[in-house]
Amino acid sequence: MVISLLGAAVWMVHLGSAQAAGLADSKVCQALQAKYPQFKGKTLVDAINPHTPGYEALDPKDPNRYIGFDIDLAEALGSCLGFSLKYTPVAFAALLPTLQSGQADLVISDIYATKERAKAADFITYSKVFDGVLVAKGNPKKIDGINLSMCGTTAAENTGFVEVPLVQNLAEPCKAAGKPAPQLQLYDNNASCIQAVLAGRADTYINDVNTVDQAVKAYPDKLSKALAVTLPYHIGIGVSKSNTALRDAIVAALGEIQKSGMQLAMMKKWGLDQGAIEPPTIISDK
Repeated sequence: MVISLLGAAVWMVHLGSAQAAGLADSKVCQALQAKYPQFKGKTLVDAINPHTPGYEALDPKDPNRYIGFDIDLAEALGSCLGFSLKYTPVAFAALLPTLQSGQADLVISDIYATKERAKAADFITYSKVFDGVLVAKGNPKKIDGINLSMCGTTAAENTGFVEVPLVQNLAEPCKAAGKPAPQLQLYDNNASCIQAVLAGRADTYINDVNTVDQAVKAYPDKLSKALAVTLPYHIGIGVSKSNTALRDAIVAALGEIQKSGMQLAMMKKWGLDQGAIEPPTIISDK
């Protein structure tokens, strides 16, 4: 298990719900604990980038706790497999390096499971990806997707996000159309990207539609969602490529969580798109 924690602050969160207790007592979860005894009673470390309200963020009522869908999901997995969790906060770009270095056991942090990222970790998917296009109220630049409408605009994005190359790839089409390429401003978290749009430093921020919806809800007089776009990705749980036992245990536990209706309830609780749920699938470069 994990020995070093990057010297970062680490918070322990307990789900503590009757539903989670019922899950732990289910025949499937009891069988999984018997099949994977190496995880029972252990404390695993989940690396997170806690700046995405709805997924993972500090509890405004208690700065020693993290809350969000991904936190609830992690706790449900722990309940089913018999382990507890600690959370270590890192920059988004450091999520997979933290996992690779052995300083975390898993990554559950609204991370898109792409083929490129699968070179660094195995992923277990649990949700489809729909991106939202965040703009200033009224969409003054008339941005209508990751397309030529972005020529000459400035996009705020998170370092390491899949949207970065998508925006960069517009350079040549914009040039061919006689228009300037879009510019990128890179930040370390969602909050900074949203603030860039609010301050007028950036024209748009493209990210998970739920994150965009949360931003519009927080600033309804200043921000709008231009539209939602479908990307060919999935949101997944990252696990070390050398820990296939944990990967396979999570696949089975996640299947039970979905079957029980817990994932649907958690997504509803946090205002996420319940239609985005998909059965757990492994994405790996092997």
